[in-house]
Amino acid sequence: MTAEEIRSIRRQTLPNGLTILTEEMAHVRSVSIGVWVKSGSRHEEAEANGISHFVEHMVFKGTTTRSAADIARQIDSIGGNMDAFTSKEYICFNAKVLDEHLPIALDVVSDMVLNPVFDSQEITRERGVVLEEIKMDEDNPDYLVHEIFTQNFWRGHPLGQPILGTKETVRRFEQPLLREYYQKTFNPGNLIVSAAGHLDHQQLVELVSRRFEHLKAARNGFHQDAPKTSSRIVMRNKKELEQVQICLGVPSHHIAHAGRYASAVLNTLLGGGMSSRLFQNIRERQGLAYSIFSELNPYRDTGCLSVYAGTSLESTPRVVECVMGEFRELKTNSIPEDEVRRAKDQLKGSLMLGLESTTARMSNLARQEMYFDRFFGLDEILDGIESVTAEDLQGLAQEFFRPETVAVTVLGNLEGLKITREQLVC
Repeated sequence: MTAEEIRSIRRQTLPNGLTILTEEMAHVRSVSIGVWVKSGSRHEEAEANGISHFVEHMVFKGTTTRSAADIARQIDSIGGNMDAFTSKEYICFNAKVLDEHLPIALDVVSDMVLNPVFDSQEITRERGVVLEEIKMDEDNPDYLVHEIFTQNFWRGHPLGQPILGTKETVRRFEQPLLREYYQKTFNPGNLIVSAAGHLDHQQLVELVSRRFEHLKAARNGFHQDAPKTSSRIVMRNKKELEQVQICLGVPSHHIAHAGRYASAVLNTLLGGGMSSRLFQNIRERQGLAYSIFSELNPYRDTGCLSVYAGTSLESTPRVVECVMGEFRELKTNSIPEDEVRRAKDQLKGSLMLGLESTTARMSNLARQEMYFDRFFGLDEILDGIESVTAEDLQGLAQEFFRPETVAVTVLGNLEGLKITREQLVC
């Protein structure tokens, strides 16, 4: 049986190219619905960096028939939640409501997506809001070290650009630029409407068709060469910081790669929780850091496996040395079977718990459509994780952890601290 049959997933494409996805969940009373735009900050020109995120904000500022207050009141009056976010590769507008209020939620969300006015005064006001958001993130050292790392790791490619844009680019956003971007991007071939919960597929298709069928078919044309990675060592001084922030990473596989299950198990085992090697060694045994973890960031055509740690200036060289030691250990020694088992069970548990909400199911549908053009049942994913062997993990560690590809960003009051390529031998 396919995932569609097991999970009652249905898919329909309107004549103009818009894709509708539903998953019926008979045992819940809520519905989550999202309108997904298949382009994000990596598809922006450098001088318009941040425009996807800015448009996401502006869509909430009023339509041809609703003010910003009307939008907020209407969702609040039915006890619903509405949200939106922008990533490197997509934008999502979503709402979660009781099943009986689905038509209202769709009406509000589709109105925002289809009929934003981009009022000049609102644009001026929102520029101020986004500039404050940029300042807030720059004041957050954990965020800032990741941002500096990303910009250097994908150096010279739009994937390295910040999602929020920069103060310089955001100050330039005016109505004509927003309208031009909106018309190019918000077209039906570039849109997915995804819904999960207590719903009827046919009824939702009719509701969506009524609102979106007038859009003219158009191709999005968003295609880029895969970025090359850069293994730079970046030392950034920020005197007011008490802690030194370290972000260290290597290239990894793209999101649909056959080795994705092994990558996820490797990441879990390395730094994906309290029982991980990094946490147990660097925090629990040596007390060198409060926060330390690893994460995978896979994209359509590339990926990065990174390690983050916050530590003292004195301990920074030792933390880097320990991370390299863990890389080396994974490459040279076979991983004990009980540790592989633990990592698999942790990964499977978090996946299953994560798919319990209607919002997670709705997002899962849209992402699988975008990246795989098919749907995976939970059993198929669990089988994929289960099939990973200790040999697979060692082979992957040997592929990923190469001294010449390790990139490092260190942020803090560095007082002459240096990290050299010799310290990154693994």
